[in-house]
Amino acid sequence: MNAVVATPNTSNNPFANAAVAARPTSNALADAGQQREIAEVQAAMVIAKKFPRDPIAACDRIMQACTRPTLAEGALYSYSRGGTDITGPSIRLAEVAAQSWGNVQFGIRELEQRNGESTVEAFAWDVETNTRQVKVFQVPHVRHTKGGARRLEDPRDVYELVANQGARRLRACILGVIPGDVIEAAVKQCEETLHASADTSPEGLKKLVTAFEKFGVTQAQIEKRNQCRLEATLPAQIVQLKKVYASLRDGMSSAADWFEQEPPAANSEPAPSKAAGLKDRVRAAAPKQATATEPEQPAANGDAEV
Repeated sequence: MNAVVATPNTSNNPFANAAVAARPTSNALADAGQQREIAEVQAAMVIAKKFPRDPIAACDRIMQACTRPTLAEGALYSYSRGGTDITGPSIRLAEVAAQSWGNVQFGIRELEQRNGESTVEAFAWDVETNTRQVKVFQVPHVRHTKGGARRLEDPRDVYELVANQGARRLRACILGVIPGDVIEAAVKQCEETLHASADTSPEGLKKLVTAFEKFGVTQAQIEKRNQCRLEATLPAQIVQLKKVYASLRDGMSSAADWFEQEPPAANSEPAPSKAAGLKDRVRAAAPKQATATEPEQPAANGDAEV
C-alpha cells in the first residue's frame, strides 16, 4: 500500500509565485570578510611597490625625531638583571621608528577570551620586503602583587593588562623587521639628546622627585642611590634616573629593583595585647616604684665607720 504524502497548500502563501532570492548564510558572511581582508592586503602590497621607501630619508626622519627631548625621555628603558643594568629601546621609540621607516604595519590583536585568560597576537609586517614577525601568547587575567595573585574582574583592568603585555611583544616584533643598525643609531641619538637636555635646576630636580613619588620612591632613596645630595646630581645621573622612570612606567621593573627600601620604624615597647586583662594593663601603665634599700647593719666589732 502506497503512503499518501501531504503536499503543502501554497495558495495561502502570498510569496508562493515570487522569485526566491538566495539567502545569505553564515559562511557567505565569513567569505565576504575574508575577501575584504585579502583585498586590503593586496592593495597595501601594490602601494608599497609603487611608492618604495628611501632608506636615507627614512633614517633622517628617525634621527630627527630622536632629537626631541619629549621623545628621548621615554625612548629608553632600563632594568636590573643579575646585578647588571640592561638598557634598550622602549615601545615608544619602536613605534616612532616604524612610522618613520614607512610601509610597515604593526599592532596588537586579541583573538579570544576563555577560562580567565586572553589569547593575544602581536605582529609587525614590512609590506615592501614581505618580512613579518608574529607572536601569539596567553595573558592570564591575574595581577601579581606583594599580597599574592589577584584575579581581575573589571574589564578595564583586563584591557590594561593585555595592552601592557602586548606592548612588550609588539616592541620585539617591530625591532625584528627594522634593521638593527638603524635602531642602534636611534638609541645613541636619544642618549645624546638626554645629556644635552638634562635639567639640573632646582625646579627640574623637584619635578623629577615628584614623578617618582607615584611609585613610592622618596627623595632620600634617590639620594642614597646617587650617593650624593639632590642638589649635587650630575646630568649623567639624571639620564639614568629617566631610564629607570621609563622602566617603572612601562612595567618592566619595580621600585624595589632600583631603590633600597626603608625599613619600618621599630617600636621601643610593644603595645599591650587586646587579650590582656584590665589589671595587667593598669600595672603596665603605672610608674615603676623605687625599691627601698635595706638599712646597713652595724659592724660586728662595734667600731664606728670613719
